[in-house]
Amino acid sequence: MTTPHSEAADEPADLRAPARRPPVWRGQGPAVAVVAAGGAIGASARYGAALLWPWRTDGFPWTTFWVNVVGCFVIGVFMVVVTEAWAAHPLVRPFFGTGVLGGFTTFSTYAVDIQKLVEAGHPRTALAYLAGTLLAALAAVWLAVFSTRRALARGRRR
Repeated sequence: MTTPHSEAADEPADLRAPARRPPVWRGQGPAVAVVAAGGAIGASARYGAALLWPWRTDGFPWTTFWVNVVGCFVIGVFMVVVTEAWAAHPLVRPFFGTGVLGGFTTFSTYAVDIQKLVEAGHPRTALAYLAGTLLAALAAVWLAVFSTRRALARGRRR
């Protein structure tokens, strides 16, 4: 019985072509995978919050409001920690920042809530929600960044 001869087998190991990785893991593949996994976690948490605290279409959408505000606060804390205090693995930011927190906070639900309020005849509530969410989310990020930097500075002085 004969076996086919391969010229590559005769070459020293260091001259052989390296084994190829599947194309999905080239370039941005790992980042896309961790963003998708994190997004599933964040979106599931947001959905869970909506199930626990549903809102009537004629009232203020407090659940989405607070999810977005809390998510923005956590994003502020997280970004200061990973950029100024902790040398995180390169996939931590895409997983947690973009994936989990991006899936948890939600512009799409915010926009749909505004549309539902307008369609239900509550344009003032829709406008208050539109402006209030924007202002509260920006304030949450600012407060998180400010307080996290301050806490880190205190920790360094000790």
